[in-house]
Amino acid sequence: MRAGDALPPLRIPVTRTLVVAGAIASRDYQDVHHDPELARRRGSPDVFMNILTTNGLVGRYVTDCFGPRAVLRGVAIRLGAPNYPGDTMVLSGTVEEIDGDTATVKVVGDNGIGRHVTGTVTVTVPAEGVV
Repeated sequence: MRAGDALPPLRIPVTRTLVVAGAIASRDYQDVHHDPELARRRGSPDVFMNILTTNGLVGRYVTDCFGPRAVLRGVAIRLGAPNYPGDTMVLSGTVEEIDGDTATVKVVGDNGIGRHVTGTVTVTVPAEGVV
């Protein structure tokens, strides 16, 4: 990959199972991530994805694009529009910089109501034989 290269988009269906499983896996037991009725009482139309699930999906997106030897060195994201069940998040990215075996990638994720996530990911792809 080279600076300026676009990564292929990744469409992720936002299911209730993904939202709840991501919250459980990251030990985020806030009711807005698993209980629709309590989420509505708090002003949300439904449960919504937590930041740790989004962080993991962004990391997965970049490592999938760079291959099985890719190692995440840093993920910095900011959330915007919530990811609600029934929507689809589309992740896209652009390689901003290459320095040796390390790339800096700008990632955005959009859903039906707007921009869910923006961020920068730093990833290293070690040379063959180096782990």
